[in-house]
Amino acid sequence: MIHDPYQNNRLADLVARTTGLQAGRRIVHAITGTVIFVAVIQLDLSESLTITGLSVLFLILLASDLVRLRVPHLNILFFRFFQILVSPRESQNIASSTWYILGALIAIVLFPISAALSGILVLAWADPTANYLGRRWGRRAFLGGTLEGTIAFLVVAVLILSVRHPLPIAIPSACLITLVERSAWPLDDNLVLAPACAGILTLSELLI
Repeated sequence: MIHDPYQNNRLADLVARTTGLQAGRRIVHAITGTVIFVAVIQLDLSESLTITGLSVLFLILLASDLVRLRVPHLNILFFRFFQILVSPRESQNIASSTWYILGALIAIVLFPISAALSGILVLAWADPTANYLGRRWGRRAFLGGTLEGTIAFLVVAVLILSVRHPLPIAIPSACLITLVERSAWPLDDNLVLAPACAGILTLSELLI
């Protein structure tokens, strides 16, 4: 692959514009998981159909990422047209949205659908809320992030899980998934959170 200085500079300029709170990215993050949840619940999609749909979507996103990372011009177009949705790290890596769909897919494949959907909702709402509030008002450092962001994640996770599961399961599970979210994983959070939350809920239901 030939490196064109002009293209490199153009990409660097576009990447620089994606820094900051990125409210639009957080909103789309929340909408994506909510759409998956609503599609499964309201349309009464079977597990096999849901898995097939997410698998196809993941393969499309992965193929798109691999192509744009090999073709600088396409990467530039990606950052130009999706500026409010992308982050700087995605200029050289697979997009978080691709890991997001894979994480949702893994959760549904490995765990009961109720637990998987709860994990997807926690990923959809708790993660962007914590990220936004932590960046906006976070002042106290905590486990690689901020205490304020961590509390925001915990509150949202408790609210979501309390609606869908008994409190003796919801509250401890919310605390555990908050610690998972704050842990230093080599993998993208969007890949880890939904399966981890679904696994914690499934184990909790077996133990309680």
